[in-house]
Amino acid sequence: MKNYFLAPALLLLLSFYFGHVTMNGAEAGSGIEGVILIGPAHGGPVRQGMPDSKPLPNIKFNVQREGEEAPVASFTTDAEGKFQISLAPGKYTVVRDGGKQGIGNYGPFEVEVVAGKMSPVQWHCDSGMR
Repeated sequence: MKNYFLAPALLLLLSFYFGHVTMNGAEAGSGIEGVILIGPAHGGPVRQGMPDSKPLPNIKFNVQREGEEAPVASFTTDAEGKFQISLAPGKYTVVRDGGKQGIGNYGPFEVEVVAGKMSPVQWHCDSGMR
């Protein structure tokens, strides 16, 4: 018997694989999502009833795979400090694009991405305000 079923089965397998992987090599459904906050949000002592931090809007961050210098991806927080990015499973470091700029501390943040899961994060940056 000839291998009439081998070619279609191989094509089906390849189409499933490539349909399951995104442009940056991430598996569908794996990556990180969350919010980045910055605080203190105002100078002086903490005031009861007032939030001590606020969302960090419209800031670009680069994502580096553990042990590598070059970014493998990047994202920009939205107006509410939220973001979502698909990544392949592995360990990553997230750093502000352009490195340290002025006063404050914007990471680095460490995260591990698990296959088939969006890892939720809430990271806090230090505004440097006291």
